[in-house]
Amino acid sequence: MRILITGNLGYVGPVLVRHLRSVWPDATLLGFDTGYFAHCLTGAASLPETRLDAQHFGDVREFPAELLTGVDAVVHLAALSNDPMGNQFEEVTLEINHRAGLAIAQAARRARVRSFVFASSCSVYGFAADGARTEGSSLDPLTAYARSKVLLERDLDPLSGPDFRVTCLRFATACGWSERLRLDLVLNDFVAGALASRKVTVLSDGTPWRPLIHVSDMARAIEWACNAGRPGGDYLVVNAGSDSWNHQVRDLATAVGSALEGVEVSFNTAAPPDRRSYRVDFTKFRSLAPDHQPRVGLAEAIQGLRTGLESMGFQDPAFRQSERMRLHALRAHLAAGRLNDRLFWQP
Repeated sequence: MRILITGNLGYVGPVLVRHLRSVWPDATLLGFDTGYFAHCLTGAASLPETRLDAQHFGDVREFPAELLTGVDAVVHLAALSNDPMGNQFEEVTLEINHRAGLAIAQAARRARVRSFVFASSCSVYGFAADGARTEGSSLDPLTAYARSKVLLERDLDPLSGPDFRVTCLRFATACGWSERLRLDLVLNDFVAGALASRKVTVLSDGTPWRPLIHVSDMARAIEWACNAGRPGGDYLVVNAGSDSWNHQVRDLATAVGSALEGVEVSFNTAAPPDRRSYRVDFTKFRSLAPDHQPRVGLAEAIQGLRTGLESMGFQDPAFRQSERMRLHALRAHLAAGRLNDRLFWQP
């Protein structure tokens, strides 16, 4: 099997590559990434990309179609990957996340790639106060990031067919340890705050709902989706996660406070309501992929983050202003003149 992973030099990529190399040791694994966050390594004893057969650098907006020759599956992770980046770079987010993603899928279809796996997001549901969202529920994308996911899902549908099977995995909010750890994710942020300052600071009143999934379980779901013979039809949209991982933010904060000694948990009860609140129903994923269900629970995820951060001597109470937050990493490139305002590398 020959697999191309776009956006592999981010948070999910190192964990995914390690997993795919483990389950398919003889596969040819290729990476393609522009390298915005390649330097954001955390506790890595060696470069994670040594597990690849080849790493290619480039912008997805200028994707070289010849990389698709002989490829069986494309895993499309590449994206400006959260709401703060989407808010500051709205048009670029649509260029990269939607239009470039569609162009790569079209090129993959022409190249006779059998399987296209798109890392979508449960954030497409936006605000949902009236029960857990299924794949057939109405969508309410509240941010440029969420809108870009909806648009690409929509445009992938007409490309699909028996010879080009498309899987849109609507992932729950990612969490857990990675060799390129992000701290702009809710659980990761809470554990970092608990270790650095003995405080878990919730920026809302803690009532919003979030479904979560550990990054290693994301990798297992992607493995399942890469198989062109997976059930579900030629075009599949599926919520990827577990019903047991639907939590209110305050429950996540409390769990972190209980797991680490002497940690103060506080809530901002004066904050305006956070409209990004939704529970998600994962029945369809459970039915289609019984052997690839999430395995990592909340307590294990917290402990893994704690162990990883402690092993690298993490003690930065100002981490929310650091390059562990992806928006700040981009801003640092811009301030140094390495990127232009459309986020292309400068010569």
